[in-house]
Amino acid sequence: MKNLMTSGTNTWLRRLSKLTCFSTLLLIFIGGMVTSTGSGLSVPDWPLSYGMFFPPMVGGVFYEHGHRMAATLVGFFMLCLAVWLGFKEPRKWIRCLGFWALGAVICQGVLGGVTVLFFLPTPVSVAHGVLAQTFFILTIVIAYSLSVERKQREGTEEQTHPMILKTIFMFTTLIYIQLILGAIMRHSHSGLAVLDFPKMGGYWIPPFNQDMLHTLNDWRFDLNLDPVSMSQVVIHIIHRAWAVFILVMLAMLNAVGRKYASKNKDVMRTLLMLNSFVALQIILGIATILTQKSPQITSFHVVTGAATLGVSVLLLLRAAPLNCSKLK
Repeated sequence: MKNLMTSGTNTWLRRLSKLTCFSTLLLIFIGGMVTSTGSGLSVPDWPLSYGMFFPPMVGGVFYEHGHRMAATLVGFFMLCLAVWLGFKEPRKWIRCLGFWALGAVICQGVLGGVTVLFFLPTPVSVAHGVLAQTFFILTIVIAYSLSVERKQREGTEEQTHPMILKTIFMFTTLIYIQLILGAIMRHSHSGLAVLDFPKMGGYWIPPFNQDMLHTLNDWRFDLNLDPVSMSQVVIHIIHRAWAVFILVMLAMLNAVGRKYASKNKDVMRTLLMLNSFVALQIILGIATILTQKSPQITSFHVVTGAATLGVSVLLLLRAAPLNCSKLK
């Protein structure tokens, strides 16, 4: 009887961890819509909205206050999850991870408030975006640690070649850095610093000179867009160049994966999923430029980037042995 009650408790705890994880991904999309629609200062006060808990949901208030409501819900889910883990989870590292994630979501809320109160300072806005991705990683690790899949792996003989783990880790690091670059690009208003694709300012290899900058700003003038600086152009092109590095590393990851993990169905299935997300992300990135940052496409680009990071973390968790001493 006790075992049945424990099993039921674990089932609902797993469900809550997954709910928190997927809710965080949805929150990242909503946050992307706030930035993409320019609604970040639609509500000038914090933590209330125009002094109210529920202001009229019109215009940019719909996106900004909706973002706050969704963030509050995710924070509530994380609070419940952390407390539940604290009482019911026997593994100390998972209990600690739960409270670290709770601390991260609290800091995220404070950063969101500071962003509004100080009129969207770029460093704070970037930190707000990067911490969201970091919190998302923590929820994935917690959810996987509670999963049936991980439980079934306990007590089995696992041998994972270090090469595939190193490659996955390097790829995940590249994705994380790319999301940081993307946050810098968005919040420094560099997303449309270069308006053409696949060329950059009319060049295959940009010279980063005044002629290139004049060409770009002439195009922007024709489209009634504000001029950009060379630093914005550099930020934009670094983001594109990093995407090329990611593609090269993904090719290496596929080659290594086929060689060392071909018999692990979970790993290979996750690798295929990762390929699909990277392909979708590239398409959305191109569409973001060609549609001149359509809010919906840009926000899907943001959330697909987060999902790509999440799948790469899941791939690492599935490929890594539960006992690292078994690495051979």
